[in-house]
Amino acid sequence: MEKYIQYLKENFLTPEQYIISKFAEHQIILLGEDHAVKSNLNLAINLIPLLYQEGIYNFGMEFGASEDQADLDRLITGEEYDEVEERRLMFNYNVKWAYKEYTDIYKAAWKFNRSLPKDANKFRILNLSYIYNWEGFSGMRTPLNFKKIFHKGNIEAFRAKLVEREILSKGEKLLILTGTPHAFTKFKNPIFEGNADQFFILQGGWLGNRLYEKFGSKIFNIILHQPAMNINTLLPDTTMGIKNIETVMESLNNKPVGFDLVNTVMGDIPDDSYNSIPYKNFTLKEMFDGYIFIKPIREQQGCTVDYEYLNGKDFEKVQNNWPDKDWTPIPKNEEEYWNEIEGYVDLRKRYLI
Repeated sequence: MEKYIQYLKENFLTPEQYIISKFAEHQIILLGEDHAVKSNLNLAINLIPLLYQEGIYNFGMEFGASEDQADLDRLITGEEYDEVEERRLMFNYNVKWAYKEYTDIYKAAWKFNRSLPKDANKFRILNLSYIYNWEGFSGMRTPLNFKKIFHKGNIEAFRAKLVEREILSKGEKLLILTGTPHAFTKFKNPIFEGNADQFFILQGGWLGNRLYEKFGSKIFNIILHQPAMNINTLLPDTTMGIKNIETVMESLNNKPVGFDLVNTVMGDIPDDSYNSIPYKNFTLKEMFDGYIFIKPIREQQGCTVDYEYLNGKDFEKVQNNWPDKDWTPIPKNEEEYWNEIEGYVDLRKRYLI
């Protein structure tokens, strides 16, 4: 472990400093998050003024519908902040995303914009998705069913085109917060395929893959510290490659840090998670360019549940628009709804620790 510890001591940057430094050479930075972890969202909020100081005026988020972009722009540039509107916008995209820290990003952007001179460029939050049609989805994933749900086409292609149109074509820069697989650039993850010779195929086509294939080094990705998937069970596992990260960080008193994986000893840390299946001597640099550690897995907390999220909402609309109902059943009532929402942010249960 000594070489890793020594590297971080000699190249130490806070997560905020690290992210900002990467924009010197790259136009798009993708942060891969495991959803609804409070410290990751707090990092995003802390970054808003720092990004702006460096001339980076855009923050992209998976959770938000492009149909509502004009309303979101008005919300975070208006004279008064409207929490009812804040919840409406998030609910419109995802009826189950009742997690306060995501909409706290809206409010933080609004507060920051209020501090700027009247004629200054305003900080913008860019919605990277659209409103899916989950109504009528039986739970069976077929091409025809998915064409109905994703009625504006493949969501990864939609996001890539949106980023190109709104950011890259204008020569602007963007920090994106998205789920970890969406942030893959060079890496393609294995998925089970019974007819394949080795019983897996490599899945690409993620947002990051699409952007990297077209724009190359303009795109950089960073993983936010999280459990890996066990190679046998596919369940969260904190004993894989990230255990080595935590051992190193414990020697540095768990100080939050950001660091490169590519072309450094840190990228040589071995990883025997599920993603390692197609490779020999798999290491962290195969998946991501950079890494951010904020706190150990055991100290991470789930996001805060917003119990006002359903205020004024028809619960039948929640049921009709319940996403991924093959993963989690439609709640029969509000009690079941809140049990599901609370359960997701119980990280002890989610991470099996």
